[in-house]
Amino acid sequence: MEPKNQTVLEFHLLGLSGNPELQPILFGLFLSMYLVTVLGNLLIIMAIISDSHLHTPMYFFLCNLSLVDIFFSSTTVPKMLVNIQTQSTAIPFTGCLAQMYAFHLFGTMDSFLLAVMAIDRLVAIGYPLRYSVLMSPHTCGILVGGPWVITNLQSLVHTCLMAQLTFCAGSEIPHFFCDLMPLLKLSCSDTHTNELVIFAFGIIMGLSPLSCILVSYICIFRAVFRIPSAQGRWKAFSTCGSHLTVVSLFYGTIFAVYLQPASPTSSQKDKAAALMCGVVIPTLNPFIYSLRNKDMKAALKKLGSKAVSSQP
Repeated sequence: MEPKNQTVLEFHLLGLSGNPELQPILFGLFLSMYLVTVLGNLLIIMAIISDSHLHTPMYFFLCNLSLVDIFFSSTTVPKMLVNIQTQSTAIPFTGCLAQMYAFHLFGTMDSFLLAVMAIDRLVAIGYPLRYSVLMSPHTCGILVGGPWVITNLQSLVHTCLMAQLTFCAGSEIPHFFCDLMPLLKLSCSDTHTNELVIFAFGIIMGLSPLSCILVSYICIFRAVFRIPSAQGRWKAFSTCGSHLTVVSLFYGTIFAVYLQPASPTSSQKDKAAALMCGVVIPTLNPFIYSLRNKDMKAALKKLGSKAVSSQP
């Protein structure tokens, strides 16, 4: 879609810091984190695909989460690395819209997948005898496919509305990627509709997955406490440990940043939240889901053994 009455043809991402001395450090740090994110999540995907014992709903959802994490991190980090390396901050208007679309698509998809994984744990612990029936391949496909449709629709609406605006209030974005609110501040059009849509989608897309996770874990706690033996309770609840850790990191970051009063440092808080959710957590996820999971560690060892034995 061509921008309507567009006066600014490109924007300039100011990044995380304007200090030239910090640029090599930031480049090395984020390049390392990005490589760990991509390689770690690819290993999880390959281990799940190659091991038939992991062809279960829980690992199907984990495979999707790992794939989304790769895309989520790839939305912002490569462009940031290129900007640091070339010392160029420019990004074309269409590229800016594409980055905004992808960031909100994969970021929201992350939260929906965490909700789906909470439902999976609820069914596994609360209804173990009916698990294979309730979590059939058809059901799993709907639980993953539905959020993909919804999140693409959200991103499409935001992008189409943004493309209709006129930008003549400057071209510098005080962020390391193109985000909704920083872009709206540069527009000299009426942004009332955009702001209403952002608020509405924020409520629906934010509260729906969170409510699902909270209700699921309330039911999980009730089911666990009905188990007579302490060993049985621990065994049931231990299957939720990795998921709870990621949920706590993801939503803990959002609450810590956005449940504080507005201040002159709000843009810095936005950067911190985006870095944590879009860069740090995708880097940590492979470790969280593999180090505390015997089946995953065994699958990764098998994958490593196959790779070694296949070498001439």
